[in-house]
Amino acid sequence: MGLYAIGDVQGCTTCLRRLLDTIKFDPSIDRLWFVGDLVNRGPDSLGSLRLIRELDDCSVSVLGNHDLHLIAAAYGVAKVKTGDTLQDILDAYDCAELIDWLRHRPLFHVESPYCLVHAGVAPQWSIDDAVRYASEVERVLQSDRISEFLTHMYGNEPSLWSEHLTGWNRLRLITNTFTRIRYCTSQGVLQMKEKRAPCETDQPIIPWFEFQSRNTDFSTIVFGHWSTLGLRINQNSIAVDTGCVWGGALTAVQLDNNNQVFQVSCS
Repeated sequence: MGLYAIGDVQGCTTCLRRLLDTIKFDPSIDRLWFVGDLVNRGPDSLGSLRLIRELDDCSVSVLGNHDLHLIAAAYGVAKVKTGDTLQDILDAYDCAELIDWLRHRPLFHVESPYCLVHAGVAPQWSIDDAVRYASEVERVLQSDRISEFLTHMYGNEPSLWSEHLTGWNRLRLITNTFTRIRYCTSQGVLQMKEKRAPCETDQPIIPWFEFQSRNTDFSTIVFGHWSTLGLRINQNSIAVDTGCVWGGALTAVQLDNNNQVFQVSCS
């Protein structure tokens, strides 16, 4: 039996199948954790979404920013951009079923001592906070208010968490934290624009997982989203986005076996 955390697939279905072969995946005994961004940029977003949906009984997948973008496009709120590879899903006979399945995925998943998220967690939040705030967005995504939510989802503000935030500002900040965060300031202000690795930036910002006195420091948070960061396994965080879609590798980390690493190269 194995529990494997898998990095951002982003439509690289062939690589995912090769990775499952590499780990000798057995759906009767093994479980998969997908860190989100199942689709977009890669050559076969439709195939990836269908395959991961088929694995639903033995996997957990959290929502990433590209997954939310697909949902917004399906609801007519966002336009497909140059470089997106989502049209095959939007044109598929089973598009409605796939989107409905996708919008019912969580933003945050906990199985102590691990937590699964696409991008990260605000340093002010505890695990219980994160579960509660994720559920606020999940309830709207799974309701008949989804179109209204998607209309207000985009934007970088507000960028500092406060329990006093309400309405769409509150839900936007929660969504950005779980699906877009990489850095924050020493005051905990989210920084969305910087995508480079910590060694490449000269800005006075901190990777969210290195924030001192982070309130989730006692749990190990598994995340993706940050291809320039690459594979990083620390005591309290595991980063698994190794840039498959950019010609890197697709990575699986076996969480229940001393974080053993499996990778397949991607062209």
